[in-house]
Amino acid sequence: MSSSRVIPLYDARRVVTSPALQLLPEGALVADQLGRPLRDLRISVTDRCNFRCGYCMPKQVFDKHHQFLPHAELLSFEEITRLARVFVGLGVEKLRITGGEPTLRRGLEDLIAMLAELRTPDGRELDLTLTTNGSLLTRKAAALKAAGLKRLTVSLDGLDDAVFQRMNDVGFPVSDVLDGIQAARDAGLGPIKVNMVVQRGVNDDQVLPMARHFRGSGVVLRFIEFMDVGATNGWRMDQVLPSAELLQRLQAEFPLVPLSASAPGETAERWGYADGAGEIGLISSVTQAFCGDCNRARLSTEGQLYTCLFATRGHDLRTLLRGPAAASDEQLAGAVAGVWGQRADRYSQLRGSGIELPADERRVEMHYIGG
Repeated sequence: MSSSRVIPLYDARRVVTSPALQLLPEGALVADQLGRPLRDLRISVTDRCNFRCGYCMPKQVFDKHHQFLPHAELLSFEEITRLARVFVGLGVEKLRITGGEPTLRRGLEDLIAMLAELRTPDGRELDLTLTTNGSLLTRKAAALKAAGLKRLTVSLDGLDDAVFQRMNDVGFPVSDVLDGIQAARDAGLGPIKVNMVVQRGVNDDQVLPMARHFRGSGVVLRFIEFMDVGATNGWRMDQVLPSAELLQRLQAEFPLVPLSASAPGETAERWGYADGAGEIGLISSVTQAFCGDCNRARLSTEGQLYTCLFATRGHDLRTLLRGPAAASDEQLAGAVAGVWGQRADRYSQLRGSGIELPADERRVEMHYIGG
């Protein structure tokens, strides 16, 4: 008799602490324990998704009985914008809207319009971007662009329809995602990036077809090593296709030349086609950790601040926003700076160094704080 595999879900949404209220000294620099500044804020607007990709939200865990957050617990658009303004005042220059699947959040265009009005202390526009599975882009791309979204990243794990439907596990056709990417291009969103999570023996046969498809299109294709995010995706090292091996596969067909990083803290190693037909990126968070330059913070959909993708606990900012004793913007800035100032996260580097990590430290799930 066969039996289904049951994976217990550890609810890290409830493992939170409340940051101390404090005022930040005027002119104080915001940096963590390793000297890393705060430049990038990932904002999750929903913990729901219409896909059930095994490396993120496996169906056997996130089934019809799974309790997602009720709407009243989600940050409102006004609360998100207020917090984003505080983060920008501390040095954040890039806002990435994520999920779950962010286009499922009703009225997302209104939030984009609100965030698009924000400016850095010296008056510059922010880099405002979105990560999506592309399933709703044909309907939403034009409105998102009109609201002020600058560019987006689409998750796409293969071109073969059977492989893609097996990966998303809900029978969603790849043609609809490709149509969504075209709709985004037609709307003027760009540059568009496509992220492919590569699992050996699962979809690694799609690497070269993906490269052929997007080469010369203006779309930047990035390959991501299968990561041990959360506790439910059944991660195994033997399913990781190291970027070095993946690069060899690509170079056997396409001459590639290394490109310099486009921004400090960039996660992808950039390679350009020798004939100028565009570029690809390699995100090697397992085999070549990039923690040393990480300048990203993550805000969950219910207002928990996480300082690492592999975090085990968050810091409750929502409580500081609500109620009769709600904090001022200055107090919020001090609280965020205090959390960031204590940050010493470098999980991937420690894992790669062979240091044994505590077995009882259960990490928050990726769908909850975004990738």
